[in-house]
Amino acid sequence: MKQTQEKKEAEEVPVEPSTSKEQIDEKSVKIEELTDTLKRLQAEFENYRKRTDKERAEFAKFANAALVEKMLPVLDSFEIALKNTADKEKFLEGMKMIFAQFYSILQSQGLRPIKTKDEKFDPFKHEVLMKEASDKPDETILEEFQKGYMLNEKVLRHSKVKISGK
Repeated sequence: MKQTQEKKEAEEVPVEPSTSKEQIDEKSVKIEELTDTLKRLQAEFENYRKRTDKERAEFAKFANAALVEKMLPVLDSFEIALKNTADKEKFLEGMKMIFAQFYSILQSQGLRPIKTKDEKFDPFKHEVLMKEASDKPDETILEEFQKGYMLNEKVLRHSKVKISGK
């Protein structure tokens, strides 16, 4: 009974005519073409990746060129100031001018100090080094130990502060 059932199943399955040698050759050619296309695409992508990596490295190498160029006058001012150290008052005045020049350049690039005077402690902008009892409300900044800075909206360095508290 099992054998008759197997015969019935075999009869029900349609038999495909055998593929001709021409069809096999066509399929082989198509496979070779697709394989060649795939290899070319992979090579093109690898070349693209290498080119973009090289461009990215080149960009990073010279990304600060404009800022460095703006800093050259500050460097020149330092050279002049260091040549004229005989007169202490003029030297001090020169240092103040260089500081102003330097600070102005940084501000033009988006640098700004983080406010601390009489501000409430903000953990995203301030780093507490000390707490001290005070008549001011809790977590009010009493003293700044080191100035913090932001570049546009990003904190570059947190302000190191002393706050009021118990």
